[in-house]
Amino acid sequence: MDAARRMAAIRAAPAIWILLGTCLIAGCRAEGDAGSAGGKAAEPGSGVPPTVRVVANGLNAKYPEGMDIDSNPYIENIRKRTNLDVRFTIPPSDGFDAKLNVIMASDDIPDLISTSNANWFVHYVNRQALMPLDELIDRYAPGLRKRFPQEAWDQVTVDGRIYAIPSLNEAPGGYLMYTRKDWLDRLGLQPPTTLDEYYAVMRAFAEQDPDGNGKDDTAGLSIRENMGGASPLFGAFGTQVSILAWYERDGRLVNGTVLPETKEALAFMAKLYKEKLLDQQFMLNKTAVFNEKIANGKIGLYAASWSDTRGPILDNRLNDPKAEWIPLDFPVGRDGRKGTNASQPVRYYSVVPAAAANAAGAVKLLDFLSGAGYRDIKLGFENEIWTRKDGKMVIDFAEHNKHFYRGVYSNLADIAEPGVTKDRLDGLGMQFRLNENLSRIGENLIKSDFTGTTVPAMGIYGANLEKDMQETFTKIVAGALPLSEFDVFVERWYKAGGEQMTAEVNAWYAGRNKKK
Repeated sequence: MDAARRMAAIRAAPAIWILLGTCLIAGCRAEGDAGSAGGKAAEPGSGVPPTVRVVANGLNAKYPEGMDIDSNPYIENIRKRTNLDVRFTIPPSDGFDAKLNVIMASDDIPDLISTSNANWFVHYVNRQALMPLDELIDRYAPGLRKRFPQEAWDQVTVDGRIYAIPSLNEAPGGYLMYTRKDWLDRLGLQPPTTLDEYYAVMRAFAEQDPDGNGKDDTAGLSIRENMGGASPLFGAFGTQVSILAWYERDGRLVNGTVLPETKEALAFMAKLYKEKLLDQQFMLNKTAVFNEKIANGKIGLYAASWSDTRGPILDNRLNDPKAEWIPLDFPVGRDGRKGTNASQPVRYYSVVPAAAANAAGAVKLLDFLSGAGYRDIKLGFENEIWTRKDGKMVIDFAEHNKHFYRGVYSNLADIAEPGVTKDRLDGLGMQFRLNENLSRIGENLIKSDFTGTTVPAMGIYGANLEKDMQETFTKIVAGALPLSEFDVFVERWYKAGGEQMTAEVNAWYAGRNKKK
């Protein structure tokens, strides 16, 4: 789609709402003895605001000309209302966790780090490199405790002490199914419900030229690299694959990755690939490549993010005005199982390194971002970004897009205020069904029976186990490894840390049951 058409479409319809997943590090120094932006200490009573240094994963956020992360209306508002000289450093997004490791090993320690990586969080708790925050919260930000649900606090509490301020997930789960209704209609098909019906639709989309262009150029189903977007397919077999997905079997918790049901799901997907119903290049589908396939009409059935109706689906509709997309029921397996992965309540962990100079300032900043400053940062300034008309939010999308970078700040300590979320998503365009999509996902979650803080073994072994899972499952589905390799993988998984992880998770489970 050319730039002129895209800009015209954005002016005619609300622009794409992209979730900014942002990992931030903020450095704060105690009032009265904080260093300035240039490193000079402020003398007590000098009137110089204490510095809060922030290292953040800005995820390539764009800024209006003349602005950057440290110079814009939102950071100035934060500084003015908190009396903190908040300063950010933005490392490259690629290798962000590795950069955090370098920072933690340096002599120049910031005061606040916000990471989306639970393994990173628990690793540094284990190393006693993070500061417990209970007393700081009680002294400087008692309102914080009320803004987050107990399940979120549970995930940042280790041995009875709080080691992070949570930032909440907006979406309850990962995916919902979307399809091209115009393709179904052209082929005389009804929206699928069961796994068998999904299979029939996939075959028709792959073999019967659903777009009518006379070319063999459409996939029956597509997923992303590393098994991304396969969640509803695993759900049809009653499982999910993640080191955080644990299900009770005979009184003990077993990780979904190694369940027999997962092997059955892989057999089904391998069958799809062998019969050329699954995108033959799925293992190369990075996000940009995948979204381009949707936008260009090569995919008519896939597991969409709740916001994709304003992303690649919108792009496809702009490219092809005849394209009509509808949400589907989750595929129901032969035993009636269905669903998608449930998100962890915590999206980011905002932690204070043990060597931080201004832990109090860090907590004060998070208190403001989740409290008095929440609405302005989440929604944008009223009467500049949005107004209210007839009780509904009306968004100035040119300004909204220009200042989208404000999500970098809100993600430090994002809360879930239902009224704000509903207003914002409806204001972005009722036709995109954003609130409906979130509700549909929330009603079809396969929830983990493990809800505690990431156990120590996850911090030690989790990343390698996830990588092995992604690579092995991809090869099994693509036919590069036989299905029997799943059993070899399970044995390897337990030996490579899964056994210890399982023991620690079940110790938590036994303790929780004892308290009941």
